Amino acid sequence: MNVHHLELFYYVAKHGGIMPAVRNIPYGIQQPAVSAQVAQLEEFLGVTLFQRRPFALTPAGEKLFGFISPFFSKLDAVAGELQGGQARHFRLGASTIVLREHLPRLLQGVKTKYPGVTVSLREGYAARLVELLARDEVDMVITLIDREPPAGFQSQVLLELPMVLLVPKTSKLKSPLELWQRDKINDPLICLPAQELLTRLFQSRLAELEVEWFPTIEASSTDLIETYVANGLGIGMSVQVPSRSLPENVRALALKDFPPARIGALWRGKNTPLLDAFLDVAKQRAKEIT
Repeated sequence: MNVHHLELFYYVAKHGGIMPAVRNIPYGIQQPAVSAQVAQLEEFLGVTLFQRRPFALTPAGEKLFGFISPFFSKLDAVAGELQGGQARHFRLGASTIVLREHLPRLLQGVKTKYPGVTVSLREGYAARLVELLARDEVDMVITLIDREPPAGFQSQVLLELPMVLLVPKTSKLKSPLELWQRDKINDPLICLPAQELLTRLFQSRLAELEVEWFPTIEASSTDLIETYVANGLGIGMSVQVPSRSLPENVRALALKDFPPARIGALWRGKNTPLLDAFLDVAKQRAKEIT
C-alpha cells in the first residue's frame, strides 16, 4: 500500500470527509488530489472505505483506520522527541481581528525563542474555535471565554473589555438608558450571531433589565458591526478595545452595568514549552494594548 495514500485516508477518516481533511492536512494539497489518491487506495484494496454523503466509514474503513491511527496520530510527538523534546509546529485558532492585528507580534515573539517553528492558523467564532479545540484540530485558541472553562479545558484571561453600544455620530442618543426607558426599541440592533458569548452576555443582561431588543443584523465580526453602524444601518453592540480607533463617523456609548467581555487563551491537556511561549507573548501583547 502507498503510505502517502494511507496518510490521506487517515485525515479523511479523522475529520469526517475529504473537504475537512483538506483543511487540516498540515501541507498544501487540493481536494481533487485527495479524492483521486484515496480512490486509488480503494481500488488497490478492492473495497470501499467510506460513504461520501453522509460521511461514514465502512467496516473495511473502520478496520484500516484503527490499524493506521496509532502511527499517524503520534508522528508529531515522536518528531518533538527527536528534536530535543520540543515540538516545532503549533496550531492556533483565533478571531479574524486577532489574527490580523495581533498575531504578527505574537509570532515575532515566539520565533525569537523558537526560530524554526511553523504555525497553522484557523479563524472563526468562539463557538467554532472551541469545537476545533475539542476535536484536537488546534493546540490553543484566543477568543472570548466564559468565567469557567469547559470541563477538560484550561484558560488564561488576557483582557477584560467593556461592552459598548456603537451609534452614528449624528445620533441624538447620549446614554443607553434612553433606550431602556422606551416602551419599545425600534432601532435595528447589529451584533454577533446569537450563539456567540458576547451576544449571550448582552441579551442576558437585557433580560435582567426587563428590556426586549433582538438582533436585526447578525454580523460575522466586530469590524463589520462598525461598518454597518457607520453606514446608518442601526446600533451596534461591541466592545471597547484600547488603542483602537472607531470609524470617524461612529461613537461609543458605555454599557456601564454590563459584564466585561473576557478575551483569553483556551487549551487542553498538558502545557508544552511551545504553548507556554505563545501564552507568554500573548500576555505581553495584552499589557501593551492596555
